[in-house]
Amino acid sequence: MTLLWLLVLLLGIAVLAHLRVSPVPALVIVATYLIFMTAADTSGVVVFLLWLTLIAVAVPLLVADVRRKYFSGPMFDWFKKVLPPISATERDAIDAGTVWWDGELFSGRPNWDTLLGYPKARLTAEEQAFLDGPTETLCALVSEWDIAQRMDLPPAAWDYIKAEGFFALIIPKEYGGKGFSAYAHSQIVMKLATRSGDLASTVMVPNSLGPAELLMHYGTEEQRNHYLPRLANGTDIPCFALTGPYAGSDAGAMNDSGVICRGQWQGEEVLGLRLNWEKRYITLGPVATLLGVAFKTYDPDHLLGDEEELGISLALIPTDTPGIDIGRRHLPLGAAFMNGPNWGKDVFVPLEAIIGGRDMIGKGWMMLMNCLSVGRSISLPATGTSAAKVCSYVGGRYAQVREQFNVPLAAFEGIQEPLARIGGNAWLMDAARILTANAVDLGEKPSVLSAILKYHLTERGRACITDAMDIHGGKGIILGPNNYLGRLWLSAPISITVEGANILSRNLMIFGQGAIRCHPFVLREMELVHEPDREAAVVKFDDLLMQHIGFAVSNTASTLLLGLSFGLMGRVPGNKVTQPYFRALNRIAAAFAMLADLSMMLLGGELKRRERLSARLGDVLSHLYLASAALKQFHDLGHPTAQEPLLRWALEDCLEKAESALQDVLANFPNRILGHLLHALVFPFGARHKGPSDVLDAEVAALLGRPEGDPALESILDGMYRPHDPEQPLGSLKHAFEAIASSQGTAKKLAKAVKAGSVQPAPGESLVDAALTAGVIDAVEAEQLRTAELARRKVIDVDDFAKDELELQEGRIR
Repeated sequence: MTLLWLLVLLLGIAVLAHLRVSPVPALVIVATYLIFMTAADTSGVVVFLLWLTLIAVAVPLLVADVRRKYFSGPMFDWFKKVLPPISATERDAIDAGTVWWDGELFSGRPNWDTLLGYPKARLTAEEQAFLDGPTETLCALVSEWDIAQRMDLPPAAWDYIKAEGFFALIIPKEYGGKGFSAYAHSQIVMKLATRSGDLASTVMVPNSLGPAELLMHYGTEEQRNHYLPRLANGTDIPCFALTGPYAGSDAGAMNDSGVICRGQWQGEEVLGLRLNWEKRYITLGPVATLLGVAFKTYDPDHLLGDEEELGISLALIPTDTPGIDIGRRHLPLGAAFMNGPNWGKDVFVPLEAIIGGRDMIGKGWMMLMNCLSVGRSISLPATGTSAAKVCSYVGGRYAQVREQFNVPLAAFEGIQEPLARIGGNAWLMDAARILTANAVDLGEKPSVLSAILKYHLTERGRACITDAMDIHGGKGIILGPNNYLGRLWLSAPISITVEGANILSRNLMIFGQGAIRCHPFVLREMELVHEPDREAAVVKFDDLLMQHIGFAVSNTASTLLLGLSFGLMGRVPGNKVTQPYFRALNRIAAAFAMLADLSMMLLGGELKRRERLSARLGDVLSHLYLASAALKQFHDLGHPTAQEPLLRWALEDCLEKAESALQDVLANFPNRILGHLLHALVFPFGARHKGPSDVLDAEVAALLGRPEGDPALESILDGMYRPHDPEQPLGSLKHAFEAIASSQGTAKKLAKAVKAGSVQPAPGESLVDAALTAGVIDAVEAEQLRTAELARRKVIDVDDFAKDELELQEGRIR
């Protein structure tokens, strides 16, 4: 009976913690229970120990002075000692952007009604018209092969980009720009990327992290009035120079300098900067007329004040300024978008060249981090999603057109597996892209979520390309005008390296930044360390610490109860399809929040160097967010039955990856004994999700083989540029797919006749001719089969070149 009383007590305390009952009512409830337990004549020693424990907990909880002297104060001193040093650039990165749904996930108790209540992403009539009109037209002006051969966009495309304002998507209308939403920006870049990665790169850079965005947020009114109209109408082509030979992900290693001095500018002596820099990997650099450059600012002669090292600043300089050398072009894996190095030697510019003027000297890294938190949410996620959409289209069609052993490739389970990954990823990635772009339109600057999107959507895009190449085999590896995958394959690593290399994003940024930025208490606790008045700081720290402990205890209890109840103790929205997934995410969110707290507590500053542990915690957070986006998308679409296989694939994939990451965290936990105990707490019945089943894979793969216009297929392909001309690679694939589909009935009739022996072609006679002669099919049906076979052969064929053609191409590259 004593054990039963104890079990009920422990479960009761867990329920109180799970429900986040405040301390005083919780203590009263526990004390009342102990009174009944005492009256029940249970073991006196056990009851006595329980009363002592209750008093030991109650006194510090209720008597603030005692708590601060013996607990909070020493904890504050310890926290101050173990807190890792944070550089100025790290501090700017932490402070950048805003906390949105990532904060809900970090809470361990996400409010799903909040997520589902956000308005659905929508395009205005003007934005939709731009997508349907100029964007489609621009796509039609280029071809991947032509761009690759000329190593540039055709002149007509450059002219059209400038004339139609593709460089001005984000510039407000009052400056001559389009003033489009982040969602529209994402949609436009994605569609362009489904036609040509080089085209998309050319358009997206001026609309992402570049002079226009920096001017809009930080420029002086004079700078905005001068430059933004010129950028909007294409008079100026911008680029931004940040990365150098010694400063990539580590911006603090930048050795580019700007020294405050006096010099001659337009015939007058003015106060300015003498700049020296060397940059590389600068997109649009070779054709830019306006250069944004980042550098460290120094004032050795104290012309501005007492400080000599002023920090990173940003300046805008016309590229024809004396001392600037644009250099020659880079060839990023043979991609044709303009990219190259530049450098400047003793370049003098007035202080007015600094973006934002004198007030923004030394604030460049903060400016970049805030702008990057927006730009990284849009451009690269759009290009990653575009790759998944293209692979869905070509993979699904090619698997129906190409046959092996007289059956379409799509009939093989080995092909269905990569087809399902492609289609499922495309749908999931699109949901995450849309949700995050919409967050930007709602006024957020989601710095942590932008890192999640940049990493996972570029990696999943790369995986889709790999799967599509496997399905196509030899067709995919022979370059030429008829290859629609080769350029995607070659350029896939490019997006992995830019705007923060993916290894850095996963191992340091997602959780490393998120743990501080999104946690409800950690950042505020860290800020108190720098408060000069210790006594005042301890009082504030004490209040935060009590809330933090309650938060941690609550998440531990929720992890236990949600695990034991299969999530039934958490309230969730949705229907019978989505509710089990909401419950599973509640359980994982609670476990994630608990383990994040424990990891930070046990490791302190060491967590910064335990990159693999940080990466795995980041993986859990990432898959919680991707799953949230999938559920939000399904909700916004009205729970369409046709898309249920896609939702289930996305959630099973995310949940399996999140659970796998949790298991890896626990298997490599700093305290191995504690890791084993926590494993029993987090997984009382083992891992629940094994990933999409074979049956589910087959369902999703089948969607890719459906005709255009099918609702489920269109939800995957939506926003993709699809040419109809059968002389173009994707157009020929579309033509073959439709021709084979329309002749399918006749083909089955012919196969049946062959099997019955009714058709026996003579040596050299085609099967179709023999069937026509035998009267099995008529002339119309014969022509239908011939048309389908010719279309199939056009898709299957690959390119070849004469020796002189290859020499010509080699000459162009050199």
